[in-house]
Amino acid sequence: MNTPVTLDRREGPYGEVVLRRRAEHYEIIANGTFLMDTSDGRSERRLIDAAMAALPEPVRASGPAVLIGGLGVGFSLAHAAEDPRWGRIAVAEREEAVIDWHRSGPLAAISGRALGDERTVILHTDLVDYLRTTPDTYDALCLDIDNGPDWTVTEDNESLYSARGLADCAARLNPGGILAVWSARPSADFEESLRNAGFSGVRTEEIPVARGVPDVVHLGIRPA
Repeated sequence: MNTPVTLDRREGPYGEVVLRRRAEHYEIIANGTFLMDTSDGRSERRLIDAAMAALPEPVRASGPAVLIGGLGVGFSLAHAAEDPRWGRIAVAEREEAVIDWHRSGPLAAISGRALGDERTVILHTDLVDYLRTTPDTYDALCLDIDNGPDWTVTEDNESLYSARGLADCAARLNPGGILAVWSARPSADFEESLRNAGFSGVRTEEIPVARGVPDVVHLGIRPA
């Protein structure tokens, strides 16, 4: 009953991505590394809520703009779209296969309503490149593209957590904006990197999980 069934397997520019079903849940595997599944979305939802709670009020009449890094199984996007306080909701996803699974595949059951929300835009782009090159700015960056700053899916992602990557994040944030980074485990080194990059109010929120070490969200504020 718990044997996974492969529903789709794609070879892309960043390696292999696989969508599997295990009983009633779906799993995403990247280059042989388990990324996430649909069994429990508390961490993904907390990522969004923690960023909103840390924002100053009011940001603007149209609502704060948020960039979600990584579409994943869609929990973060769906949760953001359920909150009328958010304004523009952009999602950067580099894997075409993941976008397809949401637009016309089984993950549409999670994200379909959010994809139809007029506030939502899907950016088919590599998050690291986008942060480095876009002129767009946001009030919150909610990033969840790896298992954490110390456990990246691909080597290229390591630059996101470097001094240059954090400088790119700060440049994409409006003054007072929030950087929220999900991780499967806390990272004292990353906290120090956030402070060295000029972020204030650096802290780590724990998210209890069914088994093992709690997930966390690392938070930092771009000074106004």
